[in-house]
Amino acid sequence: MGNNLIEKYYRTERLPHIWCPGCGNGIVLRAIVKAIDNLGLNKDDICVVSGIGCSSRATGYLDFNTVHTTHGRALAFATGIKLANPNLHVIVITGDGDCAAIGGNHLIHAARRNIDITTVVFNNNIYGMTGGQYSPTTPTGDKGTTAPYGNIDPNFDLCELAKSAGATYVSRSTVYGANMITKQVEEGIKNKGFSFIEALTICPTYYGRKNKKGDAPEMINQLKEMTINVDAYYKLPQEKREGRIVIGELYRVQREEYIEKYNRLINSF
Repeated sequence: MGNNLIEKYYRTERLPHIWCPGCGNGIVLRAIVKAIDNLGLNKDDICVVSGIGCSSRATGYLDFNTVHTTHGRALAFATGIKLANPNLHVIVITGDGDCAAIGGNHLIHAARRNIDITTVVFNNNIYGMTGGQYSPTTPTGDKGTTAPYGNIDPNFDLCELAKSAGATYVSRSTVYGANMITKQVEEGIKNKGFSFIEALTICPTYYGRKNKKGDAPEMINQLKEMTINVDAYYKLPQEKREGRIVIGELYRVQREEYIEKYNRLINSF
């Protein structure tokens, strides 16, 4: 199955990839490709858009319509693509820095509009490609090159941010349970509106090394220990919820999609 996915969906002449040994980005990318394969989508009906960062390099390896854009602007480009061709399944691949820092304004407005885009955030809690700076999701107290004594900022809960801004499908998963990522991407693509999937991944090279998290297997096991399924979480007493990260489908609601609303307005004149 793995080789079939590579031959069918990847630009094999671009392989091997540039990601560091132990990086979780390949796990997330395979989960996305598997979701597309499970849905039986035509490659020509898909456009994958990315910004700048480690995860954003993924578009160069994928044999779809792809656009590798500027830092933080993937959702802005994706919005234009979706408006120009509403029949496309538009998927945005982005990182926690690309999406929540320089691209944060585009995130909240794409969610607010409820435009039919599926956004997958590869969240490794740090800026990887540009040198290990702390990001909006770096846990308070953890270190980065721009926080050598520890980050004093409170970190974003990206799923709560997306939900509050107006996303109609919100979920979280980890590279420990890649099958969950696949299922969530499938649901995100099927959702008629703005879908937000946060995939918690690992960066042993910068985040792990600077914060003494161990090697890749240790970091993946830490994700396992820190996370809890949403159904189990709400059965726990309040004192046992502290420090746990909730995974699963976190929010789903139906609301009119932006392009449908836009076309209805145009056609009324």
